[in-house]
Formats: sequence, C-alpha cells, structure tokens
Amino acid sequence: MTDVLSRRRLNRATLARQYLLERASVRPVDAIEHLGGMQSQAPLAPYVGLWTRLHHFVPDELSTLTDQRQVVRLHLMRNTVHLVSARDALDWRALFHPLHAAGFATNFRRATEKVDRNLLLSQARPLLEQRPRTRAELGRLLARHWPHVDPNALGYAATHHLALCQVPPRGMWGRTGPAAWAPVESWLGAPLRSTPVDDLILRYLGAFGPASVADIQAWSGLTRLRDVVERLPLRTFRAETGQLLYDLPDAPRPSADTAAPPRFLPEYDNLLLSHRDRTRLNPDNRPVPLPPGRGASTGTFLIDGMWHGTWHIRDQTLHIQPFTTLTNADHDALLTEAVQLAGFIAPHTTHDIVVDKPDRLPDRKASVR
Repeated sequence: MTDVLSRRRLNRATLARQYLLERASVRPVDAIEHLGGMQSQAPLAPYVGLWTRLHHFVPDELSTLTDQRQVVRLHLMRNTVHLVSARDALDWRALFHPLHAAGFATNFRRATEKVDRNLLLSQARPLLEQRPRTRAELGRLLARHWPHVDPNALGYAATHHLALCQVPPRGMWGRTGPAAWAPVESWLGAPLRSTPVDDLILRYLGAFGPASVADIQAWSGLTRLRDVVERLPLRTFRAETGQLLYDLPDAPRPSADTAAPPRFLPEYDNLLLSHRDRTRLNPDNRPVPLPPGRGASTGTFLIDGMWHGTWHIRDQTLHIQPFTTLTNADHDALLTEAVQLAGFIAPHTTHDIVVDKPDRLPDRKASVR
C-alpha cells in the first residue's frame, strides 16, 4: 500500500523544506542552493525571500555574495531569471539551452529567419566579452550587420542562445542598474559543465516535495522527465486525489497539526509558482500576481501555511490585503511579522501598517519604526 498524504500534510512538508515553518540558521548561499535557486525576475525579491526564511539575514550579505560572484542571476528554470550559486549556474545552464532556444523560436523565429545564427552569435560574443551590455544596446550593434532586421529580435537571439548572466549593480540592495548581460563563463571564470538532470530533480524535491512529475516539469520548464524520476531512488506517496507523488526518502514530512506562523513573501516567490497542482498552498487556485517592480515593495503572505492575501508599500505605508476576514489571533500575529518586514525594507523610516478588510476598506492601523 502506498501512503496517502493529505493536502495539509503536503503543505507542511513543503513549508518545512522552504524554511517557512521555522527560520533557518544557515548561510544565505547555502539557503539559495537548498531552495534550488530563487526567482529573481524582480531583482530584489530574493532579499525579502531570504529575510522571511533565515534568522538575522541582512541585505549586505546577499549584496556581498553578488559582488564577489558567489551567486549570479541568469535565465534558467521556465526561461525566467533565477538567482543561483555560481556552482549551480555552471552545472545547470546547459540543461536549459533547448528550453531557451525553443522560447526564442516561438516568439522571434520569423523576424530572424534570414539571419545566419552562427554568424550572429560570433558577432555578439566579442561585443559581450568587451563589456556587459543591455539587450537593446546589443541589438543596435548587431543591426549594423543586419540593418533590415528588427534590432530587438537580434538582441533576443543573442541572449537566448548564449550563456549569459545579468551583472551588478542590478540585483544589489540600495543600488540600481540596467539589465546588462555578460558571458557567464567569463563572469564566473570557469567553463559550463555537463551534468545529468538527476541533481536538478533531487534538489527540487528537497525544496518543494513531495511532488508529481508534472510538478517537477512545471517548476523547471523541462519535459519528458518521467523516465528519469522513475529510475531515481525515491519514495512514493499518493495525494488525496490519487496522484502519484515522489519524494526523497528522508525528507521532512511534518504532521498535519504542525503550527505554521504567518509569513510574508516577495513577488514572484517560487513557493507559489512551482507546482502544477498548487492547491497545497493555493486551495482556491487564485492567479498568482506578477506585478512589475524591483521586488521589495509588494508580495504575498501566508496564514496557517496557505496563501491568504497580498501586501504592498506605498507612501511609507505597508498595506496588507487579506482575501478573507482575519481572526484576532491571525491579525495580531501578522501585524507583528509586518513590523519586522517594514523594519527590514526601510530600517530608518517610519511606516504605517494598514490591514484592509477583504472589501479593501481600511481596517486597523499601527505606526512603527
């Protein structure tokens, strides 16, 4: 008989691995590796994501790792920008080349069908080795050789087919900069490695499991992983729906009655994006908001382990918008956590904290420093 895991057990298992039941006392780079990377389309989102998961995390820790090139931001899973360790960048980048090339073909193939791809890449590579360049700048330079082709398409052709990373000051706390690209091998001073997909799958299960093959594919963007999963030494379970789930044999699977404190997440946090069946965290299957921004002024929050609302900072006020009315206990616990969030994002600024009613009418208010 295969053990059945309730939705609440799946919720607690994933939260435990995400360091969201208890904050962890680990180095930020180790946390980033444990989490299988962190969504970084909004470049400052990992700072809030680490603050909510680690004891005593301060922004300078991640800025230093970025400046020292111990972590790097590049397109990986789902062809979106992720923050990963230098080691994972070199190990994993080649796994996603077909995905990135397919994404380019879907959107830009017709615009560049008369362009010799190898020649384009041979022109783009030395331009990027000279110095980091934005996609727009790169496209304009390439258009000198192909004046009748959309420069935007030329820029995308290069950034989708070369192994590139975004470089500082983008992704640095308290600083800003354009999305400038450099060859990842040059930036990290090491060649890409050819590694099997097995480690990627095991790392996913360690951070998001138990999970189905469809969940793994939804997180990674890769396909045809069933044969790989089935040959790995994994334990199997069933969800309440009957779906077959895979997991690391010794991974934590807390009991359903394990307490889950309120937690604030940044926008684009992988917790809400990394399963095909998201009901363990999002039982109503609400669409996850993906607003534009830098990642430190808006996001979502959890109550009892479930996605329960959104937050944003505007005009020195932290607004908390729950989906349903909060109990007094949940309201007070969430407000305590919100004070810490406001202090992390702007430690020398006084914030009002407003918990709105589900109909978006303002409710209780507190002023904190």
